[in-house]
Amino acid sequence: MSISEAKIGSRRPAWRPILGRTLAILLFAATVGWMMDRLSVALERDGQPAGFTRGLLQGALMPMALPNLLLGKDVTIYAQNNTGLRYKLGYTAGVNGCGACFFGWIFWRINRWRKRPPS
Repeated sequence: MSISEAKIGSRRPAWRPILGRTLAILLFAATVGWMMDRLSVALERDGQPAGFTRGLLQGALMPMALPNLLLGKDVTIYAQNNTGLRYKLGYTAGVNGCGACFFGWIFWRINRWRKRPPS
């Protein structure tokens, strides 16, 4: 048996990595959804108006509320009782920071795939 024949016979099925990544993404989404639910309940109990820090936190976590919203759970993604400008600045910075990290990672991966030599 030649080396090329041995390599062909030892390949993993193509569906295994896809299944593994899909399960990992679903587990991550469920974990984030559970954490968002607990966090929104804890933040709503506090009677003080939301300031810059809470705006930053809620802004960064807002995109991660999607799994809960898709399941029909009402998650607070914006505090009605806030300090005004400072809260809105924090919220905007949080959303933009989360987007920059997520899309920065995506573009980094795409750039890495483009530089990979064809096999």
